[in-house]
Amino acid sequence: MEGPLSTRSVIARPTDSGGYTGIYCHYDGYPSHQLPLLLTAYQHRFSGDVEAMAGHLIDAPVIGWSVLGNDLLDGAPERLRTALAAWDDPSKQLDARGIITPDGSPPAKDIVTHDDTGWLDWGYVLHPHGIEVINLYAYERGPVVPWDTDPGSRFSDEAHLWSRDGRLPLQPPPPTAAAAARASSGGIRSASAQPASTANLDQAPATVVAATSAAASRAR
Repeated sequence: MEGPLSTRSVIARPTDSGGYTGIYCHYDGYPSHQLPLLLTAYQHRFSGDVEAMAGHLIDAPVIGWSVLGNDLLDGAPERLRTALAAWDDPSKQLDARGIITPDGSPPAKDIVTHDDTGWLDWGYVLHPHGIEVINLYAYERGPVVPWDTDPGSRFSDEAHLWSRDGRLPLQPPPPTAAAAARASSGGIRSASAQPASTANLDQAPATVVAATSAAASRAR
């Protein structure tokens, strides 16, 4: 299994001024890693309470996150946990002992705002209606992935596909036999499974890398 990659991201909440503010996450910031965890956490561990989720992810860390992990899958059904089995290590916060400040003082909480993201790769803003995904190399803002999106979907890591005006670059998982039978009879239809909301991922496959915990320090 590959180790975590230093793909730097911010987990944020929107501000009244139209921007966002959040917390730094050092490893595995690409969508195919972060989105399954964040969507599952909202749907199950936090039971749809976005403020409780933001409190845990943004307010609670002492400094920031080294990596997000499988503790965010708590409460999820076994089917989903099995589908996301590659996330086999818990979240880990940044270790203050590995961070050296210019003046030798203890490191402060690593708060990130919307006007200080030039050194980051991805942003995830927790809106009431979904997660705004921003590729910070290419865009200032991004599309919103609805909270009811299936966490087992295949999410692209191709930066250019995450345009605010484009279709969501995701591919829903194949339905189970029972779900397929209900859907064919008109019983259910998942909003996240509508083809109009997805891009053609055959031309831009997502890179899925399993997260493992590792001690991390932010290199400035």
